[in-house]
Amino acid sequence: MKLNIVPAGVGMRWVRKGIAVFFRRPLAIAGIFFMFLAFTALLSWLPLVGSALAMALVPAATVGLMAAAREVEEDRFPLPGMLLIGFRSGPAKTRAMLVLGALYAAAVMLIILLSAMMDDGKLAQMIADSDGSITRDMLTDPAIQDALRSSLNSVLLVSLLYLPVSVLFWHAPALVLWHEVPVIKSLFFSAIAVLRNAGAYLVYGLGWLGVTLAGWTLLLTTASLLGNMQVAVSGMFPLSLLIAAMFYASLWFTFRDSFSADAPEALPPA
Repeated sequence: MKLNIVPAGVGMRWVRKGIAVFFRRPLAIAGIFFMFLAFTALLSWLPLVGSALAMALVPAATVGLMAAAREVEEDRFPLPGMLLIGFRSGPAKTRAMLVLGALYAAAVMLIILLSAMMDDGKLAQMIADSDGSITRDMLTDPAIQDALRSSLNSVLLVSLLYLPVSVLFWHAPALVLWHEVPVIKSLFFSAIAVLRNAGAYLVYGLGWLGVTLAGWTLLLTTASLLGNMQVAVSGMFPLSLLIAAMFYASLWFTFRDSFSADAPEALPPA
């Protein structure tokens, strides 16, 4: 397996490819993505272990959406079963995908725990006590301001802690599935691939930020022209979900261009 070093501009190409492949089969890709969201939402309702189980499915679902994007790129129709491809490729890969899922869930739950310890849920509790209504007096209340600062610090902490987790797991499920890389090595190689191509991934992230802001701006402009801001309020969430589906479709292209199957000595040993 060979690690490819790509120029920074490739990051924007990944964004364009993700959007293009989505619009070739929008109902199929969106449908698979929404199936994953619905299933994890149902799992989250389970007491005690629901959230952890939902998190544990993220690596397998990610590689399933990547496989769906690959199917579309090769002019085939992606079926819903693609979402389970990580669990349908033999016992060894299934075990590896389960281990990846457990590691991912443990990392994310640890981050959430640290965030909760910083925030203590004060802001959410104060808003709940006020029946969800936010008044001028509330915004000038020192207690509310302290809780808000604590929540913002918590969000910043979560973002900083999740970044290395994202780097480790970015390519790991695909490396396990398509290159039969062991779990620990897949995490290591994923991190190496992202860090060695940091410029491309930075452009890629900025590209998706631009797409999101452009979509929201278009929605707000349309609502303003119609004189009905409820259009923007109602459309913001589904629009964000569609952009998320495009983003997940684009992950296939980040993997395809970062690795190739030849020259197994090209990656450093773990």
